[in-house]
Amino acid sequence: MKRLIDNDFNIIGYPRLVRLNPNIPWKTRGNGAISIQIGKGKGNKIKIGEIENTNLFCYNEIALEYNDIKKIRNIVEETVDQYAMLDDRNTNSGFVIIKKRLSSTLYENAVKGIVSLKKVEIILNEKEAIFKGYKNRRGLIGATASISWKPSNNRSYELISYRKKEKWGNKRFVDDNSTKKMDKSFPSTFDNYDYKNNHNRIVPCSPCPVLFGIRGDNYLDLINAKSFIKSEKILSWVIFESNQGSDDHLQYKKIRDIQYYDSVIVKGMVSKNPKTIAGGHVIFSVNDSTGEIDCAAYEPTKQFRKIIRELLSGDVIEVYGGVRKKPLTINLEKIKVEKLVKKIEKIENPVCPKCGKHMKSKGTNQGYKCIKCGEKSNKPLFKKIKRYLRKGFYEVPVCARRHLSKPLKRTSRP
Repeated sequence: MKRLIDNDFNIIGYPRLVRLNPNIPWKTRGNGAISIQIGKGKGNKIKIGEIENTNLFCYNEIALEYNDIKKIRNIVEETVDQYAMLDDRNTNSGFVIIKKRLSSTLYENAVKGIVSLKKVEIILNEKEAIFKGYKNRRGLIGATASISWKPSNNRSYELISYRKKEKWGNKRFVDDNSTKKMDKSFPSTFDNYDYKNNHNRIVPCSPCPVLFGIRGDNYLDLINAKSFIKSEKILSWVIFESNQGSDDHLQYKKIRDIQYYDSVIVKGMVSKNPKTIAGGHVIFSVNDSTGEIDCAAYEPTKQFRKIIRELLSGDVIEVYGGVRKKPLTINLEKIKVEKLVKKIEKIENPVCPKCGKHMKSKGTNQGYKCIKCGEKSNKPLFKKIKRYLRKGFYEVPVCARRHLSKPLKRTSRP
């Protein structure tokens, strides 16, 4: 962006950070892509960041489109060539330059399913786009899908701050207490800190140039929130418009229609009680009129597993999550409990109405018999057990939440 601005291009609207299908096994870690619109801006300009002490602005309106595609390509290609870490086997960059925004259908397919590189190249050639892919060239898919995303009222924003180059790869300093204070001061932000697991979520896990990122629904709040964070020196910061926290990846499906790498919402009945397996993962099954599928709350979801263990066969729930290929399993992001069955427990054998003595079992599923008078019964005495689970939504903790998953905090907002 700095190089484009230095060459007299203007940024139109917010730059975009678009997350795509999180289940793709060959994705980048966060499966994200960046896109920006450039042209000659008009009207009011909005400050959206600072790049090495230089203010960064965008315009809401475009006065003139640029036709000097060759110049734009040279700037973009030089930047990618300089910064892309192509020696990493997972780095397969791509860039796309196109005059008209593409249909949002491509974004919908890329966030919910699988899009082939061949299909993307056909579209780009039809639209006379300028593009280049590196190595296996899969980055072209993300770049093209990012351009086709159309922000809605469901969009969010993220303020991303960047480190000095000499700091890349070294341990970051971002003060936890300042993050907590920021989190409590700005309710329009989300996924900042996991208090139960002592996890500072605004700090990346990877050795990338990002120092921290604050997500929220109000871009003005993000600028103020940044000032609360105590950290090492920030080199630059930029606000991105994003589909993060949107649940755009999820789709309602019947169990028979589920395919691996989908992200689904399935309404069904618990058909097999939860069980804990090696590694601390919790597995149970749900069924609907079309079939049955396993659901999993893995160890990284921490205390969410305690909620899952409270489920019983017969409970009616909606499950939300990504589908693992082998074994075909829904990896849970959240659940909605709609109906709870009564939990009862046998407390004693039936009492003989004639003798007043407890009857003896005749064997498994064979009922009971009084050994004194021969009276029979099939009804032991039960008591109702209190269930601590309630109807409503339950989500994985902040430390285990995916970029695209909509926090309940956002769901409850008007």
